[in-house]
Amino acid sequence: MRAISDVAADLGFGPDDIQPWGGGVAKIAPEVAFREDPLKARLILVSAISPTPAGEGKTTCTIGLTQAARRLGVGAACALREPSLGPVFGQKGGGTGGGQSKLEPSARINLHFTGDLHAVTASHNLLAALADNHVYFRTPAGEAGRELDHRQMTFRRVMDMNDRFLRHTVFGLGGKAMGVPREGGFDITAASEVMAILCLSKDYTDLKQRLGRILLGFTREGEPVYARDLQAEGAMAALLRDALLPNIAQTTEGAPALVHGGPFGNIAHGCNSLVATRLALRRAEFVFTEAGFGFDLGAEKFLDIKCRAAGIWPHAVVLVATLRALKFHGGVPAAEAAKENAKALARGMENLEKHIDSVSQFGLAPVVALNVRKEDTPGELQYVLDRLKQDGVEAGLADVYGQGGGGALELAEKIVARAKAADPKPRYTYELSDPPAEKIRKIARAIYGAADVDFTVTAKSQLDRAVRLGFGEVPICMAKTHLSLSDDEKRLGRPRDFEMTVREVRIAAGAGFLVPLTGEILTMPGLPKRPHSHDIDLTADGTIVGVE
Repeated sequence: MRAISDVAADLGFGPDDIQPWGGGVAKIAPEVAFREDPLKARLILVSAISPTPAGEGKTTCTIGLTQAARRLGVGAACALREPSLGPVFGQKGGGTGGGQSKLEPSARINLHFTGDLHAVTASHNLLAALADNHVYFRTPAGEAGRELDHRQMTFRRVMDMNDRFLRHTVFGLGGKAMGVPREGGFDITAASEVMAILCLSKDYTDLKQRLGRILLGFTREGEPVYARDLQAEGAMAALLRDALLPNIAQTTEGAPALVHGGPFGNIAHGCNSLVATRLALRRAEFVFTEAGFGFDLGAEKFLDIKCRAAGIWPHAVVLVATLRALKFHGGVPAAEAAKENAKALARGMENLEKHIDSVSQFGLAPVVALNVRKEDTPGELQYVLDRLKQDGVEAGLADVYGQGGGGALELAEKIVARAKAADPKPRYTYELSDPPAEKIRKIARAIYGAADVDFTVTAKSQLDRAVRLGFGEVPICMAKTHLSLSDDEKRLGRPRDFEMTVREVRIAAGAGFLVPLTGEILTMPGLPKRPHSHDIDLTADGTIVGVE
């Protein structure tokens, strides 16, 4: 690895601008991170088609394209999310890319990094403990002296691990001294509203204000109780002081990488922090950033939520696809998708075509990056490139896992040229003034291809309450399976004319959006039958192996 001071110098950071945080990692000092210098870089958003359960290498491609651009003489950097321990030990494995296109120090970033996710977990659970303590002592909250009703608490606890046994729990058992018994549960830290707040806050003042707006639940009379009513935001912000500072690391080829924040794309807004992205845009010439899972999830939220908040818009969009995912969406089981299958590949192209159409809904035209895997055949790769050429879609191969930046030079040239020539104007899926139910319908119809959306009685009631509380004109952060364009993970390919179901709507008042939960989506994942943790080990000399 290069010295982190040298990597930081590529973005114009001097020795006083960084805070070393162990080998190969540093945080950016607050006076630099929060300074509002002009944005100068071209922004390139990397998204993907609907993935297989193992993912399609979107992070690997983002890193590889950054490296390819730098080989072309472009001052490029990437802005990425931090991995969650849940997927690292679960099904997907590490979240730092792979092969010759990954973040370094990879094992450290995957496991604890700078402790940002632990700080989010601690801050979130501090608020949960304060809320239960308020109920236990029945102390008046806020100027109005409201008393939180334990039966109407909506704020759940979190942990950064996949654990299905904690989805629904009962707290406070054991008698009077142990608390007030009530039902509750845990979400994964990546779905925490505190995580969303961290990634959308502009500075410490904004962070505290957003934390104070977190909705905890309601009184017996139905009046809202917020975190500020319990005077919680100061201590919560103190826990997040260092976590709000962006982290700088490097790629395999020594390119600068700002790695900060880790919300999931299927149950949160799926983008790295606003502070890190804007900082990269002030310091580099071209910034490659990713948005979680397929374009229907992370990228839609990047454009409709993050871009509104940050005052930015991408100059180019990249859609990552693999032959494996295309055949998976053509009806082949994931375990067999590596084998040649021309018919399944042709059928699976419909999924890619829908995502291309969705990109156009925002007034943008994508470049498709066909992420090469070792089992891919030249004939099938050429088939996809020819189909896209016939449709007038620019595309190219990205063999960045095997060759690093050298495996995507031609593709990077196309992307850089597209970004240089662009003069983009924001075009959103919905207006903030639209009624919340209409915003949800617009996303479902335009981006997913749904015919309509059905709202349960509970969801309708929650939407009405959100409007009464003044949250009718905030963005929408859909929670939906990432394996399908629909809300049913078994409906692969390009489902048409289906009806989605919104079963619940959560108010993320601090983050500033509503979260509709669709279908069977869960905010606490479970471990698979054979967790990836079986592959991870520590050798006698202290080397961590098997994380990728």
